[in-house]
Amino acid sequence: MRAEFEAPNPVERLYRLAGFNPGPAVSLPRERETLQLAQAVGRAADIDVTDPAFDFIRSIDVFQVTARQREGRDDCNRYASVRRGTYDQDGQFRWQNSSISALPPAFRGAERYGQNCPDIWVRAVFVDWEDFEGTYGFEQVNY
Repeated sequence: MRAEFEAPNPVERLYRLAGFNPGPAVSLPRERETLQLAQAVGRAADIDVTDPAFDFIRSIDVFQVTARQREGRDDCNRYASVRRGTYDQDGQFRWQNSSISALPPAFRGAERYGQNCPDIWVRAVFVDWEDFEGTYGFEQVNY
C-alpha cells in the first residue's frame, strides 16, 4: 500500500560499515517508532491490536464488485454483487454483503449504475484506508 524502503546512499553505507561518525554532514532519518514482527499461521496474531494506535487497521475497507447493466428487449437488465470486507476490533477480517450505493466516491466504473440504462460492466477489487496520520488512500484493480 504504497510502502517504500529508502536505502542509504553509498557514502552513508560506507560510514555505517566503518563505524565512522561523520557528524552533521550525514543526516539519517529518525525512526518514528519500532515495528514489531508478528506472524499468525493458523492461530491469532501474537500482538494486541485493540489499542487505538491500530485504528488504521480498522479503517481498511475491501470491496469486491461485479456490476452489469444493459438494455434488454423490454427493460434494463441489472445485476450487482458487492461484498465489503472490514477488520473488527480484534483485527479479524470479515466479509459482509453490501451494495453499489456503499462504494466510496473514489470507486470508478459504476457511477451511472441504476441511471437510465447505459451499458456497464465492472469487475473490480477496491481497497481504501486512512493511514495513522489520517491521510486517505485507495487502490482499484479492475479485472
